[in-house]
This record gives sequence, C-alpha cells and structure tokens, in this order.
Amino acid sequence: MSKQEVPILDVRGEICPYPMLRTNRELDEVRPGVIALDVITDHPPALSTIPPEAMKRGYGCEIEEIDDGEWRIHIFKDE
Repeated sequence: MSKQEVPILDVRGEICPYPMLRTNRELDEVRPGVIALDVITDHPPALSTIPPEAMKRGYGCEIEEIDDGEWRIHIFKDE
C-alpha cells in the first residue's frame, strides 16, 4: 500500500450496532472505493462485527490495541 494518509473514523463512545453501521456507511457512501480506513473504537463487540462486514466488501482487516481498552481496526484493500 502507498504511504498516503489513511482516513480515520473515530467511533469511541458508541455502542453496537452504531460502530458497525457507521463503518459500513463510510465504506459504502462517504468514501466508496477507499483503499484503507482506520476505525478507532473502545467497544469490544465492534471487534467482532466490523471485520466481517468489511470482508464482505472485499477488504482485509487488522486489529491493534492502541491503548488500554481502545483498538484500531485497519481496513484495507490490496492495490
């Protein structure tokens, strides 16, 4: 992937289903065809709902704990 800046969707403070719904909207409507997106969440169930939805859209996912109780879900497409 190129070194372009990856957009960030911050859904901290939101509970299911909103992190997943906002991520889906970002991928489908706000940034259709985006190569990568970082989703920041503090809601553990989002770690099991966002990746499958992203994968349905042809994206890969990596999850990284960035702070105690906060995660970055890196959603990406191979170029």
